[in-house]
Amino acid sequence: MSLPSGIHLIISCPGFSCKKKNTFPRSSSWEKEKKNTHLSNQRSQVALKIMNLSSDHCNISDWLRLEATVKASVYVVAFFFATFVTVVIITIVLQNSKLRKEVRHILLCHHLLCISSYCGLGVVFQGMRALLANSPVLVCWVVFGVQLSVGEGILFTLALMAVNTYLAICWPLKSLSLVDSVKYRILAGSWVIIIFKNVCLFLIESANPPRVAVFKSEPLCPVILNGPPARAVGMVFLFFLLSIILISYFLIYREGKRAGHFNRSNIKAKKTVLIHLVQMSLHVIPILIFIGLGKMCGVFFFALNLVLFGVFAFAQCLNPLIYGLWNRELQSGLYHWMCCQLWCGHIMNDREPV
Repeated sequence: MSLPSGIHLIISCPGFSCKKKNTFPRSSSWEKEKKNTHLSNQRSQVALKIMNLSSDHCNISDWLRLEATVKASVYVVAFFFATFVTVVIITIVLQNSKLRKEVRHILLCHHLLCISSYCGLGVVFQGMRALLANSPVLVCWVVFGVQLSVGEGILFTLALMAVNTYLAICWPLKSLSLVDSVKYRILAGSWVIIIFKNVCLFLIESANPPRVAVFKSEPLCPVILNGPPARAVGMVFLFFLLSIILISYFLIYREGKRAGHFNRSNIKAKKTVLIHLVQMSLHVIPILIFIGLGKMCGVFFFALNLVLFGVFAFAQCLNPLIYGLWNRELQSGLYHWMCCQLWCGHIMNDREPV
């Protein structure tokens, strides 16, 4: 007995998923094509998940530990290089009474000490994250906050060096006694401003979690001063110091242009200003991108973060060379210091044992 056409349609197409039963057998090529399409869709989904990691995947310990390991390694190299050059330059300045009294060399030594301290604190903080030290959150916040304050001290010192250079070139007679009398007060006032700003932001952000969580140990040290208020204040502070530096260099360039284009020292001064601006851009551009992007997930942003960090660390290593050994007086002092070291070593080797 044959079934009615309506019932036969329902049996052959359950759930009304088709309109007409296909009586021809499915070809093997069609099945292969469907299988390849399914595999390609799976691969696309996996690639999409890798490129667009969610906020939960940002907390994977292996991922953050790899980033911390790379940064700690770079900080170690930068720390040893910057510390070596800093010790050499400070030794040269301390051995020369004339250099020791000049404001620009005092600011230079302060700047180099800030760079060495910043790299050393970077080794400590990133090392705690890479080694999963399980440190208390408060300790992580203090180490990172001090490192951030020292980093702002680097930029603050660059601004003071630019202003001091402008005053020495454009107002050589009036500025000498004034700057010499207030140099230590200005340095102390700059640190008071930096510490007061960061302490206020620290109290604002640390008030959000409960007090018990502050003393809780974390394998991967969290960062502080990363919220919207801290980012906004950081951008304002950065642009303020950057504007001081750019205005000072513009006034120096205008004074050099007024003095004449064919002066040999004037040409060297313009070249020095250009080198300082290029080197400063290596500092500022990565910081602006860091603050603008924030913490974003994905392989692309992970690679971008490491590239920007590499550029920033390279600029830190160049600082002692550009602002220190580019100075002719320090070059002469370095030459005499190396000759003295070699001569003393030669005398010690020539001495016969008693």
